[in-house]
Amino acid sequence: MNALSEPNLCYLDGGDGTREFVLSVDVPRITVGRSEKADIALPSDPNVSRLHATIEWIGSYWTVTDDGLSRNGTFVNGDRLSGRRRLHAGDVIRIGSSSLTFRTFIAASGEMTGTADSLPTRAALTTAQFTVLVELCRPYKDNALFAHPASNQEIADRLFLTVDTVKCHLRVLFSKFGLEDLPNNQKRMQLVVRARHSGIIVDADL
Repeated sequence: MNALSEPNLCYLDGGDGTREFVLSVDVPRITVGRSEKADIALPSDPNVSRLHATIEWIGSYWTVTDDGLSRNGTFVNGDRLSGRRRLHAGDVIRIGSSSLTFRTFIAASGEMTGTADSLPTRAALTTAQFTVLVELCRPYKDNALFAHPASNQEIADRLFLTVDTVKCHLRVLFSKFGLEDLPNNQKRMQLVVRARHSGIIVDADL
């Protein structure tokens, strides 16, 4: 299996830019923490414990585990983790002030998933769609700790739109970003993930 077909963790670690950690079943346990001995070391983040969480290959899938060793907890898509959780493409793991996005590239059907080629460009969005997308992502400015996507009402209030208009724009955005088939409770978070990590939305926009 080559690096392009292996899953990886893409993360922003507090100012050094985007990093990628390729996962391999040959190394089935990866540690994440403030310790420089951790496989994914986040030494500059005071909110990260020395051994904060582990990424493990269990059977046929990758998981994230926090067995209560961390002081501030581990969050997956905004939900606090208790014990072990299976990872799915696009999941965002929040550890301290750092976020790690789990990405996979080969689906079970053999089709490519999670690649930039499947995402729209900024030019493909109308001004209204882009503006709504910016507001959806605004809570994540400066990699804010424990952020959640803005609600429809919050977006409507900031842009002086009706909630129905916001919903209409979001439905189009879900379609353009290939998120129509996701459960409703995952679409907003995954839209933020894809918009941010594709570079369509950057901190300067927020």
